[in-house]
Amino acid sequence: MGSLPQLAFLGHSTVLIELEGVRILTDPVLFDRVTVLRRIVTPVDPAMYAAVDAVVLSHLHLDHFDLASLRLLGPGTDLVVPSGAGTVLRRAGFERVTELRPGERTAVGGVTITATRAIHSGYRPPFGPRATAVGYVLEGTDSHVYFAGDTDLFPEMAELGPELDVALIPVWGWGPTLGPGHLDPVRAAAAVRLLRPRFAVPIHWGTFWPYGFGRIRPGLLTRPPVDFAARASDADPRVTVLVTPPGEAIQLAP
Repeated sequence: MGSLPQLAFLGHSTVLIELEGVRILTDPVLFDRVTVLRRIVTPVDPAMYAAVDAVVLSHLHLDHFDLASLRLLGPGTDLVVPSGAGTVLRRAGFERVTELRPGERTAVGGVTITATRAIHSGYRPPFGPRATAVGYVLEGTDSHVYFAGDTDLFPEMAELGPELDVALIPVWGWGPTLGPGHLDPVRAAAAVRLLRPRFAVPIHWGTFWPYGFGRIRPGLLTRPPVDFAARASDADPRVTVLVTPPGEAIQLAP
């Protein structure tokens, strides 16, 4: 293994990845409110998304594909999106847009970005359009990071390993229940067994909660990553699970 990337978990599905000197943000949601959701942890520090070179967007759902957050990043930011999602961005005035289907790739600086399969709805509520949902593998000279986006299990996950240094794995969501096309701690641990990464980082938990729900089943804000860590360690003891609170750097160790 070569040098490790630098990572920070900004919350929900937003992770800052620094690889080969390139700063890449995943599914940025940078405000304290999005649709019916409110952020229940510390607001995002603007320094954590300063000077971003590129954004990868996994699908069109509002808690992953937030136009207001994208505008914060500036017009020179490269946006890599699933096939069919570019129309939404171009209508909103974004021009540096690359659309990828699963298996297709592009490059930003010294980083190769490959779209992967995802099992999840690609419909943008309330009126569309629909675009493919994807994940991404980011490759530097000697480092590989997998960002799953939102997805359920699929057998081809096994083909993404065993060279992964880091897998960013969703383990819950933003409310007391999960809809189809998501991983819970049990299924996320099964994903780790397929992926065989060096490090696994649980994401998509503990950040947003619906207005008016109070603290219904409050353990769902904090328990999913802990449950995932225990189950992932059983599924593959070689994997180091790094549970990182929203807003903090992810401490990778060689």
